Amino acid sequence: MDCVDYPRIFPNSPRKARGQIQVIFGPMFSGKSTELMRRVRRFQVAQYNCLVVKYAKDTRYSDSGMATHDKNTMAAVPANCLNDVRPLALNACVIGIDEGQFFPDTVEFCEEMANLGKTIIVAALDGTFQRKPFGNILNLVPLAESVVKLHAVCMQCYKEAAYTKRIGAEKEVEVIGGADKYQAVCRRCYGGLMKDKENSAPLRNQAQQQ
Repeated sequence: MDCVDYPRIFPNSPRKARGQIQVIFGPMFSGKSTELMRRVRRFQVAQYNCLVVKYAKDTRYSDSGMATHDKNTMAAVPANCLNDVRPLALNACVIGIDEGQFFPDTVEFCEEMANLGKTIIVAALDGTFQRKPFGNILNLVPLAESVVKLHAVCMQCYKEAAYTKRIGAEKEVEVIGGADKYQAVCRRCYGGLMKDKENSAPLRNQAQQQ
């Protein structure tokens, strides 16, 4: 479905939004980027200056813009560090950040911008494929005014999925990919799908006993 791509900046926008941090957590395929786009567009329609930032290494669906898994897009500025877009951020009222877990300075940047009166909306994975905290992204929780965790549909049993399971052989935490490398899974299917014996044996045993 095609989406309307509103411009990021309107000439008559209000000068400031009320400072706050909104965090959208969830596993892959849970609609985090879609929800980020929805929230940003609400501000765009209200004629707020909006800036959207995407992780520069994520070029799965678009080289320049932000894109969802189902190919909806929104204009975005690519960056490897959020501090790189600080001059643009200072001129914006609302800042959307996609894949916030990948930026090394997400927590500090969001706190600074919120204290300057800006609304920050961050979409991020809360956990790695090993169900461990993704970098320091969880440090945003005590600083945020709003935190939600979305769920996907388990790609094995079709129940609620809270976790991301890597189906590739890579061991690095940062491996960018889509359905070719990851699945959204529930607790039971996460244990049954793990191939790493060291991590999966206890979970398999628990699943068999239930």
